Amino acid sequence: MAAGAVAAIGRWLLAERDQLPVWIVVAFGAGIASWFALPGADWPVAVIALGLGAALLVRAVCGPWGAMELGARAAFVALLMLAAGMAHMSLRADRVAADPLASPWFGALTGRVLEREAQPARGQVRLVIAPAPALGLPERVRVNLELAFDDARVRPGAIISARARLMPPAQAALPGGYSFAQRAWFEGLGATGRLLDAPQILRPGGPATSLDSLRARLSAHIQQAVPGGAGGIAATLATGDRGAISEEDAEAMRRSGLAHLLSISGLHVTALIGAVWLITLKLLALFPPLARAWRLPLVAAGAGALAGIAYTLLTGAEVPTIRSCAAGLLVLAALALGRDPISPRLIAAGAMLVLLIWPESLMGPSFQLSFAAVTAIVALHDHPAMRAWAAADYSWPGRVVRFLAMLFLTGLLIEFTLMPIALHHFSKAGLYGALANMLAIPLTTFVIMPLEAIALLLDLAALGAPFWWLCGQALNGLLALAHGVAEAPGAVALFPRSGAGVYALFVIGGLWLFLWRSRARWLGLIPVALASVLVALQPVPDLLITGDGQHVAIPRPGDRLVILRRRTGEYALQSLSESAAFEGEAIPIEDWPQARCNAEFCSVVLGSGQRDYAVLIGRNRERVPERALAAACRRSDIVIAGRWLPRSCRPRWIKADRAMLARTGGLALYLDDQVVRTVASDHAGHPWWDRAVALREAERATQRETRRLSIRPR
Repeated sequence: MAAGAVAAIGRWLLAERDQLPVWIVVAFGAGIASWFALPGADWPVAVIALGLGAALLVRAVCGPWGAMELGARAAFVALLMLAAGMAHMSLRADRVAADPLASPWFGALTGRVLEREAQPARGQVRLVIAPAPALGLPERVRVNLELAFDDARVRPGAIISARARLMPPAQAALPGGYSFAQRAWFEGLGATGRLLDAPQILRPGGPATSLDSLRARLSAHIQQAVPGGAGGIAATLATGDRGAISEEDAEAMRRSGLAHLLSISGLHVTALIGAVWLITLKLLALFPPLARAWRLPLVAAGAGALAGIAYTLLTGAEVPTIRSCAAGLLVLAALALGRDPISPRLIAAGAMLVLLIWPESLMGPSFQLSFAAVTAIVALHDHPAMRAWAAADYSWPGRVVRFLAMLFLTGLLIEFTLMPIALHHFSKAGLYGALANMLAIPLTTFVIMPLEAIALLLDLAALGAPFWWLCGQALNGLLALAHGVAEAPGAVALFPRSGAGVYALFVIGGLWLFLWRSRARWLGLIPVALASVLVALQPVPDLLITGDGQHVAIPRPGDRLVILRRRTGEYALQSLSESAAFEGEAIPIEDWPQARCNAEFCSVVLGSGQRDYAVLIGRNRERVPERALAAACRRSDIVIAGRWLPRSCRPRWIKADRAMLARTGGLALYLDDQVVRTVASDHAGHPWWDRAVALREAERATQRETRRLSIRPR
């Protein structure tokens, strides 16, 4: 029985042998993902040792490489790549180590400007500064400067001084939420904050690089030629500068499923490279002597490659753009060599290149969204039925119908493919994105970008105004589409955040569906279906507490969200709403009839299927009589406060004060099962969390010792 199963697996792998190289990259990525999923400094060593040990066991049992069966070879390579991915990620995390600021800091910040990014839509300029060593600050900090305080001399290389307020990089506010501290660790940022006044220029910055100067002048020129929100998007498409896009337009693009158009990545780079390749090929073909003397596909591929590289550099060489450019260059290489450019191997090669340089990008939505979309497109169009349909000979009306049908099918597949990723990272997914993209992608690719390119070219002779007008009308149409879809009833589906295990089921099922070619691929529907059921059954937390204890939310039946503070900040309110799968106007707790509040505390009773829970929530940090507080704590099941509570405060279940929240981070409480999810369970054991905790504890120990010495009798 076992021998027959092994033989059947061997025959199946032999039939799928062309797909096995793609799974090498999957195994490498699994090692990287394991580093993020497994907490503690000992896990990487254990996984590496386990992978290498298992590979050596396969080698010992199955003999040398030449004597191994295909299945044994696949297992041997997969185990080695799993260990390699874990080792590579561990080395990367150590190499970019940047200790965060231990506690909030206020003072005169003096340092050298490293990076500058104008964000006119937000009324600010974002700077990355290397502080003077004497300040004892992290090596790189990021600060925002109001446009009213901006100075043209504040550019890379300048030495400036200004009053600043700095904060440690923010950890995730709630379990499953976005952690800027994780991103800051890999970007080498130790603090973020704001400059509070106009900076004093101690030394002006050097001349801007020609590329930076060109990008800034080009962005300003486009925004002048196309006014309003359309100009911000036009500048983004040409230069990658997203600073002129208003938050309202950006949110509409996100809700309508069109946000990918604002990120210079696959669509834009592919459109440019493809256009340059095709135009070069057709123009050279008009000259028979050149066509006979040169290999035109190779020359056209070279022109497309140069155009793609130039566009990548012009738009700031962000990771998604570099990733897309690398994939485009691989496609050009395949075309030049006469190979099939639509191949999973090319996608795998591009992914491997990115993971070797930026392995941490695997866990970000940008990498996952772009590679998932491309993989789904290749899998769809590589299917024999789709190939036969694409090769069929139709009249021109039939070809138009086929093009529209394939575009809709592609958009629909992409929408379903990206939905789990959007739910995992943002707790929301668009429902009309396939229809919106069916209109927006051709509009952007075949109308807006060509019009913008022609307008820029004709501006050399001051003749581009008519094309800028047409481009602006097309962009206004794109914005109208985005706002219309975003405001449509049911445009966005909201779900509570599920755990990493549920998301892993989606990933495993999706990879199995898209990377195999035989009928066994449909087995991938099993984990996808299971994960879908788990997402649908995921309960909404009964109580949400941010890591600082200052913000509390109580999701209630009937689409209501009760919040602690009437003036909750936009970021905190967004985090609470996403975790509660809530969209609408939140209710301050003092306006909620079921709450009793005074100046210091609010008390509520929350019911569950098992029992009622008495909850006491602190509203400020004012001192209260300890005896009265202790009595109130004894009557409560849960006590929440953004300050330290005395030991005499002993509730029946949880005391979520500043001491506890410093260890756990934000909390999500599920009362029916008495389950508590914490931010620490997601991030503890990783450097951006552990170093922040260690530095805070060291600073508190220093402060306690200082206070002890200051009160020691002389």
